[in-house]
Amino acid sequence: MKKKAICVLKGEEGVKGVARFTQVGDSVEVHAEIEGLKPGKHGFHVHEFGDTTNGCISAGAHFNPHNKNHGSPDAAERHVGDLGNVVADASGKATYSITDKVISLSGEHSVVGRCLVVHADPDDLGLGGHELSLSTGNAGSRVACGVIGIAKCD
Repeated sequence: MKKKAICVLKGEEGVKGVARFTQVGDSVEVHAEIEGLKPGKHGFHVHEFGDTTNGCISAGAHFNPHNKNHGSPDAAERHVGDLGNVVADASGKATYSITDKVISLSGEHSVVGRCLVVHADPDDLGLGGHELSLSTGNAGSRVACGVIGIAKCD
């Protein structure tokens, strides 16, 4: 039986969207549609807590149970929550689709109950040389977030 999860993203200044997660074997398919962004790339990460009591800042750091350096979704060295960038077009809309082999909807790498966060700036994927590159990808402030919850399976 497939497992599914959903995240409704909300932020300030009209940023909003929905991300859907489907467990397929050992991988998770992630599909997201987000609007209200400034055009360009925006860091996209699962953070450690499902807490939005103080806005997106309450979500904590990137989900990183193995204390690794930040990286791209396909890097050998990465946080579990590193999902790269969403790319917004000129109208501020972004469509994102990836199949990830590190996150899961159950077990040690489960993202269920944690926050998904969209950042203001591009994620440099740990390669930017900035002092924050290896911890956050230097992706800037948090413009939208939501808690990933269990979704009804078809």
